[in-house]
Amino acid sequence: MEELTARDPVVNVFADYRARLTRLDPRWLGGEVWGYRVDGQLVAACHAAANLVPVNADLDAVRAFAERAASAPRRCATLVGPADQVDPMWDLLSQSWGPGREVRRHQPHLEMRTRSAVAADPLVRRTTAEDLEALYPACVAMYTEEVGVSPEAGGGATLYRARIAQLIAKGWSYARIEDGRVVFKAEVAAASPYACQVQGVWVAPERRGEGLATAGMAAVVDLALADVAPVVSLYVNEHNTPARRVYERVGFTQTAEFTTVMF
Repeated sequence: MEELTARDPVVNVFADYRARLTRLDPRWLGGEVWGYRVDGQLVAACHAAANLVPVNADLDAVRAFAERAASAPRRCATLVGPADQVDPMWDLLSQSWGPGREVRRHQPHLEMRTRSAVAADPLVRRTTAEDLEALYPACVAMYTEEVGVSPEAGGGATLYRARIAQLIAKGWSYARIEDGRVVFKAEVAAASPYACQVQGVWVAPERRGEGLATAGMAAVVDLALADVAPVVSLYVNEHNTPARRVYERVGFTQTAEFTTVMF
């Protein structure tokens, strides 16, 4: 698996992280990792758990993964990854799974390998366990705004709260907190020796337009490069023009294009 993800370790950081974390044990994966072989050699894979994520899949591998996924009831909440793999996979899966709740195409995948030229916000820091009470409602607000449903829906609050606490414990949660309230936050969602992926970037609605996101992301990049991984990556919705402008000012450059299908 690591040989496959290493072919593009930044784009494949999520699958790489999950493989290293779980050692591909289905109990820890909450699913499986499927392999696709040609002449006995592993040439592609697919992380098949809460997220369905193809890795290095050509059209033959995409067809095989789609057939495998369609053979059982859908278990994943998202299908996500490079557009040249996810788009044809979704074309096939949509025939049996029906329409997704939302399909987000043309998502720029962005990377940074050096500190930002933008002045970092000195008030952005790693959060601690003592910050959980302030951080949790901001995380719920971000998730609900981004995904369109609350992470607490269906009794998910306990699990989501545990996820936030886990990111804090790893040192992967960053925030600017004023008077006990989060005004900017972001998290590293996955990391490997080669790269990390930032998600959950959020600014309190009444504080937007003040430059908190630009200076905050510059701080996150600096902190993550120093202690987490040598490359910081993320992907952003095509229509989110304010966020794309922030990332451009911070210094991110586009290296790929993602598609996300949400169920």
